[in-house]
Parts: sequence; C-alpha cells; structure tokens
Amino acid sequence: MKYLRNIDFKNKRVLIRADFNVPVENGIIGDDSRIRATLPTIEFILKQPKSKIVIISHLGRPDGKVNPEFSLKPVAEKLKELLGRKIIFIDDIASEKGGKIARNLTDGEAAIAENIRFHAEEEKNNEEFAMNICRHFGVFVNDAFSVSHRAHATTAQIPRFKPSCAGFLMEKEIKELSRALKPAQRPSLAVIGGAKIETKLPVIENLAKIYDVVLVGGKISVEAKEKNMKFSQNVILPEDFSDGNFDIGSKTIGKYVMAISAASFIVWNGPMGKFEDAEFRKGTDAIYEAIVNADAWKIAGGGESVEYINSQKGADKFNFVSSGGGAMLEFLSGKKLPGIEALE
Repeated sequence: MKYLRNIDFKNKRVLIRADFNVPVENGIIGDDSRIRATLPTIEFILKQPKSKIVIISHLGRPDGKVNPEFSLKPVAEKLKELLGRKIIFIDDIASEKGGKIARNLTDGEAAIAENIRFHAEEEKNNEEFAMNICRHFGVFVNDAFSVSHRAHATTAQIPRFKPSCAGFLMEKEIKELSRALKPAQRPSLAVIGGAKIETKLPVIENLAKIYDVVLVGGKISVEAKEKNMKFSQNVILPEDFSDGNFDIGSKTIGKYVMAISAASFIVWNGPMGKFEDAEFRKGTDAIYEAIVNADAWKIAGGGESVEYINSQKGADKFNFVSSGGGAMLEFLSGKKLPGIEALE
C-alpha cells in the first residue's frame, strides 16, 4: 500500500475521500472532530507545488436521493473556517458542470463536493459512476477509514482506475489497529460492550484468540447470558446487572476494574450499559476511569465509546481513539476491509 509520502502531488489534481459524516442540526455542526482529523492530509497535499484538491464525503443516509437535510454545505463552511482559505462548493461532482469546476481549479485551490450518497450508484458500488468521478483527477487519496468496510464506489472502485494512496488518518488507523491485533505488552485485555450481539460476536471470538482476557458488558452480555452462549475460558461475562439489566452490577464492576488495573495493553469498544441515562452509567464510568488510570497502552473506538470519551474530554488520555465504528469492529474481527483491499 502507498501512503501520502510515497506520492508526488506536484502539479496534480487530487481527489480525497474523507468521512465528514458529522452531526448537523439547523446548519450547525455539533462535533467537528472528524473534519479536524483529515486536516493534516488536506494541508500536506495543498503544500505541494501547483496541487489542487476536491474532497468527497457522505453525510447521513439520504438513500440515493437529493435531500437538503443531508447537505455538506455546513461542512464546507466549517472547512473554510478551519483551513482559513476559500472552499469552492461543487453541487454535483458527477455532472458535467461539476467535472468542469474540478478541471478548472487553479493551483492551490480546494473544493468540496455535495454529499456523494445523493447518488444511488455510490452505495451500489457502481464501476461506471466511480470512473466518471475520478476521470478528472491524477491521484486518489482515501482518508476515510470509517467507511472503508463498505464496498462503495468511492472506496472500493476508484483505486482500480487511478494511482491511489492512504491519507494520514487512514495510515494511523491501520498502524494502530494492526498493533491491537498483535499486542506487544502483556497481560492484554479487551473490553467489549454495546448493544448489537451480531456485530460484536466476531470481535469477541477473534480477540479471545489474541488477548489474555476479554471482558464483555452492555446489552450484548445480557443477550449472551440469556441465550447461554459458550465462549473461550478467557471471555468473562458479568456476574450481576443493575435493575432492568441496563448496566453491569456492582460485583462485576469491582471484578472488571481489578482486571483492567493489571493490564498492560487495553482495547475498549462499547459501553457497559445505557450510559446516556445517568442511572445506568455507573459501569461505563467505572470502566472508563479504570482504563485511563491503568499503566497500559490504550486504544478505544466505536461510536458510543467515542461519544462517551468526548463527553469526558478524555481523548488525550488514550494512546489512540479510532474514528471507525463498524470499520474498527470488522478490522478487529480479522476481516479484510474493501477500502483497504482496494488500496493494496
């Protein structure tokens, strides 16, 4: 796989696939961390002589139809603010007009295209659609790890037709999550929570082969006990739960905290209960505190885990916080991600 430093961007028109799927309400972005995470890639390319860029991204699930609710215009405004430069907005990168705007960018100019999922061809992984978009560009950069588990046109198809590489964010995700699949420090411990057993089961089973201990919490642990699921001996399920099974119980909290405090390498994905309700966040609070206070290499990820960590302003207490939810889970379950495979 090639990375940014392996490519000469001089005098190149560059297409960047980012993940700017950020919360937007009434035109206001609630959390711009995903935009900030891609800035190093954007700035690196724009520093190259006579380079110019167009960024493509999705926002929400517009189901292949134009829907103003999911417009990337607020993202364009935020990007303008963060970069301190003019950002051209392209209404439709797949149209002849959009292609002409891309071709006419002058040296050092940057543009962002409207939500790529306004086109049904994106999620259908349409080859012709991908070719139509990338034909205006000399290089493709994928910096959207968090959607690289999707076999979509802009992640899986475009690298087949253009010189391609991973951006800084993608490179870091691959490096850190590869480290998580081969933890150098022992004892190693994984904490897996959340609500969807079907998505977490492959991760639990794969990490059980790699880690010394896997602690399971959240709704998935309730379901696992109710269904009497069988796991390896090193997979630990809760001893008790709170009322209504919305959180792990006090005995389990004590046991899990002790195990975490002894670990030298920790991966965390998923809360221990219904943490958005103050009554049922004791388990997640305790696990978080134990992890950040542990003398260990710490990696976290998953939408709800990141939401919780950000609410505690605790991102800097981890060695790495993954931008991927489903992508992180599939990577840790040992699966090949279509977006990464395409770059390889």
